[in-house]
Amino acid sequence: MVNVAKYTAITFAPVQGFIEKSRKLRDLYGASLILSYLSQQLVQEFHKPPELEVISPASHNLQKGMPNRILIKGVVSKEQAKAILLSAWKDILKVCRCWIEDKIPDKYHWEREWTLWGSHTWEIFQGSGETIQAAMDDLETRKLSRDWTAVNWIGESSSLTGTDAIAFPGLGAETRNPKSLTYHSEKKEIEYFYAKLAEITQEESETPEGKFIAPNEKLSIPELVKRLVTWSEIQEKLDIEPLEKGFKEIQRKPTENTPGQWTGWFMGDGDKVGEHLKDLAEKDNGDEEIKNFKIKKFSHAMRDWGKQFGDKFNLREKLGRVVYAGGDDFLGIIYSKNPNEPISPLKAFEWLMTLNDKWKEHGQDITVSVGFVWVAGSVPQRDVLQHCREAEKVAKSLGRNRVTIRVVFNSGQYVQWTCPWDYLHILIKYRDRDGKTFAEWECKGRDEKDLPNWTHVYSDLAQLKARHAINLKAKDNNVDERIALNIFNLYFDQQKQYLEDNQEQIVGKANNLELIKWIDGLIHIGWHLCRTTGKNQSMLIKVK
Repeated sequence: MVNVAKYTAITFAPVQGFIEKSRKLRDLYGASLILSYLSQQLVQEFHKPPELEVISPASHNLQKGMPNRILIKGVVSKEQAKAILLSAWKDILKVCRCWIEDKIPDKYHWEREWTLWGSHTWEIFQGSGETIQAAMDDLETRKLSRDWTAVNWIGESSSLTGTDAIAFPGLGAETRNPKSLTYHSEKKEIEYFYAKLAEITQEESETPEGKFIAPNEKLSIPELVKRLVTWSEIQEKLDIEPLEKGFKEIQRKPTENTPGQWTGWFMGDGDKVGEHLKDLAEKDNGDEEIKNFKIKKFSHAMRDWGKQFGDKFNLREKLGRVVYAGGDDFLGIIYSKNPNEPISPLKAFEWLMTLNDKWKEHGQDITVSVGFVWVAGSVPQRDVLQHCREAEKVAKSLGRNRVTIRVVFNSGQYVQWTCPWDYLHILIKYRDRDGKTFAEWECKGRDEKDLPNWTHVYSDLAQLKARHAINLKAKDNNVDERIALNIFNLYFDQQKQYLEDNQEQIVGKANNLELIKWIDGLIHIGWHLCRTTGKNQSMLIKVK
């Protein structure tokens, strides 16, 4: 009798929340490194052929971008997975804590707090079955039941989370009366501790916003750990892949010497990857070995793509940094290392137009949805990440295989527009009243004076809205889309008929009010992103 192979699927949480609670680009990167490191420890522990074989993720030796969903041929219990993951996490905490205590001699009371974070940060989920699909389905079922324990911290809270206590030597001291713990009673100790941390990490400091640790910071233990895992000494102790040479913080906010800079943040995720894996796991007449091979091939392709995408963006295109590219999901930032010479919105948009072709280089039959946020310098980073997630969700909800562009102002207000990838070029089909086009701008050497003037269509739209000729608040049964369509036709290369014929595919809904909103969003986004090249010359674009 042939034994039926058993399969196990493992994942852990929180992932998005862990990344979200990050103050700086360095913290985002550190959070990504920690997640990849923890996943790699699980993969390496459970890849022991022939008893156990990790089918996905592939490229086990490539730490960066290691996905946190693991498919194993063989039986692994939740307790085994939990032991490995928590052991690796506690090693990270111990190395960071011991490094601090060695560098800053003091009377520390915080060991219990570090121990609590070691036990209550992660929740592990495990599913199993006689087939790959059964294991994956079981994992999804178990994820519906949460068993996470939060910690009630006593003391002054981190300004980022508002709940987690600030890490400093006096944290957890039993001699303190909780009722007397106030910000003022601990203020001097906290300030001294972070001033010393800033001092011993001073060698990498370049700008006030770019200091490795600033003297006025007040970090919780996990926030501090995300920062420290990007420090070379700690990375060497943990065998975490080092940062690339030349890593610098983003100086987004205005200072006395700089006006601050707008930056572009892009967050993408493969469409229906779960269904694609399910298809791979259901085909081939139950031959699990063929399924194994196909899933491995898919995982290899996506992991190789993630590495190549990050390397090209960071080292060749030099537009900013990819924070993580874990196969089918990625996050990156477009910014200038010199805030006095920011990257222009048009250059950022031109790069965005190439993103879908870059995505297709993995050769797999899945599309991608992306949220792209062009954001003012004073918007907090955590808010920027929230905008990225929301924009990506909008792109998913309107049919996938598209991008949602959101322009966010310092006030927190924003405008947005969603478009399928294959129609994104509509923005560069714009022709102003003087007949200027992007195609002619290309031919004339990309001089800023030859750019089409977006104020023409923007002002026309504003006047029509003021006169209620275009009404975004009209009732669905009383919507006249003709004027909006005609202004679109006038300025955008006679595209009215094509838009009408393909409205549901382009707009996402066969609804006239949504069509008007789509045209309104198109004009607003074009006005904000396509008006100027700035000081830097943009990459060449091809007008379709």
